[in-house]
Amino acid sequence: MIPLHPEFITKNGKKEFAVIPYEEFEALQELIADLDLIYLRAAKEEDANQPSMPLAEVKKMLGLLND
Repeated sequence: MIPLHPEFITKNGKKEFAVIPYEEFEALQELIADLDLIYLRAAKEEDANQPSMPLAEVKKMLGLLND
């Protein structure tokens, strides 16, 4: 877990915004990018044994390609 050190901006006594140091922001961006890749790989693995069809064949079925 990335340790965060936010500063809070309040409005009418309620927290409105959180500001974090730029280095922590960059670390969060990298983590999010890594998670996207992890979820994509898991989804591909989950669907690995599912039947598939080439895109050209799907387009042909939809009438988007000429014979």
